[in-house]
Amino acid sequence: MRRQKQAVAERGRRPDGTEGPVLKVEDLTLYFRSQAGVVQAVEGVSFELARGRSLTIVGESGCGKTSLARAILRLLPRNVHTYRGRVILNGVDLMKFSDERFRRDVRWTKMSMVSQAAMNALNPVLKVGYQVAEPLLLEHIGRKEAYRKAREVFNLVGIPAAFMDRYAFELSGGMRQRAILAMALITDPDIVILDEPTSALDVLTQANIMNTLKKIKQDVGLSFMLITHDIATSSELADEVICMYAGQLVEHSDGQRFYREPLHPYSQKLMGSVPTLRVEKKPEFIPGQPPSLLNPPTGCRFAARCQKRFERCDEEPPLFEHGEETVKCWLYETG
Repeated sequence: MRRQKQAVAERGRRPDGTEGPVLKVEDLTLYFRSQAGVVQAVEGVSFELARGRSLTIVGESGCGKTSLARAILRLLPRNVHTYRGRVILNGVDLMKFSDERFRRDVRWTKMSMVSQAAMNALNPVLKVGYQVAEPLLLEHIGRKEAYRKAREVFNLVGIPAAFMDRYAFELSGGMRQRAILAMALITDPDIVILDEPTSALDVLTQANIMNTLKKIKQDVGLSFMLITHDIATSSELADEVICMYAGQLVEHSDGQRFYREPLHPYSQKLMGSVPTLRVEKKPEFIPGQPPSLLNPPTGCRFAARCQKRFERCDEEPPLFEHGEETVKCWLYETG
């Protein structure tokens, strides 16, 4: 894995030798057609992810987290209405790639994904080791070298090499999730996107998986994007946090700052809903319900549920800079 860490570090170097962000997303927008109308799943999302950093994307179900990941990886269904913006990986604009070139050169080679219910992705009639090594075999890498790399990745994710000769039904839920993570790592990607990677696991297994991810981040220097609605779990891996609401990015903050002092009223309510062990406080709730993405309201999309609403909220706020953080709320307008 030392060679992998060096290779990942060398990618994305600017001509002057400095290192730019591994991923830059600009004004990414994704709408879907449906029988009821056009669903505005992702609306104008922009952010940067530095190499070796972990970015956690939080928000309640239906806010566009998974749609954002699929837009970045171009895993799009047939009912796409609008797909625009820029996705820049190591300084290269991927939106200029054809679908075939993106599939061949980017997806699961430079960016990979562990999706929700990923344990169902394992083939029950093929040995797990073969399934992990298969991407390398398809690239005409020799069987001996492919299996050597698979054993190396198994060790990295905490699976004994002997498990390579087992079938998926012989593995526990936690081991199957680790095997799926190994499949995402086998091609030495720059970024791994994790979509609710621990949602189907018990609490102790969740903790073990998160510890494994932290170890991989430290040892290999990979960049992670963790998508979750579990605020407590997300804090384990987050260097930075993006909070999404109704398809929009409403806050982008440093991880420690976000969990200690969130800025956006929606972020504050999310953190207020998390039970605490050391402080006696009653968990809060967010009144009302999220707006329909078929016909989202004008102005601030959270305004109808916000206790801090005032007249300016009838206009849509831009993203304001607040120190090193950005927040989409008129409360942070200056000047």
